[in-house]
Amino acid sequence: MRAAASPAGVRVRVWDLPTRLAHWAIVTLFALCWWSAESGHMRWHLLSGYALLGVVWFRIAWGFCGSETSRFRNFVRGPRATAHYVRKLLRGERDGAAAPLGHNPLGALSILAMLTLLVLQTSFGMFAVDIDGYASGPLSRWVSFHTGRVFAHLHAFNFNLLLVLVALHLSAITYYRVVRKERLVPAMIHGRKDSRSMLPAPYFAPWWQAALLAAGIFACVALVVHLR
Repeated sequence: MRAAASPAGVRVRVWDLPTRLAHWAIVTLFALCWWSAESGHMRWHLLSGYALLGVVWFRIAWGFCGSETSRFRNFVRGPRATAHYVRKLLRGERDGAAAPLGHNPLGALSILAMLTLLVLQTSFGMFAVDIDGYASGPLSRWVSFHTGRVFAHLHAFNFNLLLVLVALHLSAITYYRVVRKERLVPAMIHGRKDSRSMLPAPYFAPWWQAALLAAGIFACVALVVHLR
């Protein structure tokens, strides 16, 4: 049963632990993938890529069966609602009592874009063929050398798109902190934020549900990796 509506101006719980762990795991693993590729530590690059693949698919699955604020249906909005939010943002208007507790419409677009590019990035990497065959993806044996090289080029190009998206994401965080005085990063650490929303407290899924889901997804990733 949901708790009573939160009064205005109080600190409320918004993000569950699985969502926060997935968020920071993606940040850490993406950085590790970048470092390992640039420094030539391809064994670490493959391992961090496998882990990133599992975390990304967990976050996607959690977006359908997880806690209320983590579900896509809770924060993904249509073009009209997104445009309305952008107009309010440009006018400097503050969110009212009916504002969502979780992601705003622009944040939703950022999440969808990030998850989409990460799925593409890890998928391209699974089939990519290294020029000398030393660090090819685990599924590269199922494609020709030429096709594998195409996947490798897509893997590199998509990474540049991810860097652009990361830069936009960091710029948005800075804008909300400096201009709108909203601290988004701490909320993704401890799970709570100050809110004037009068919406009911969100539903939070049990931890064991996340644990079972993660175990199943990583088992599938391990199975796919061992298809080589």
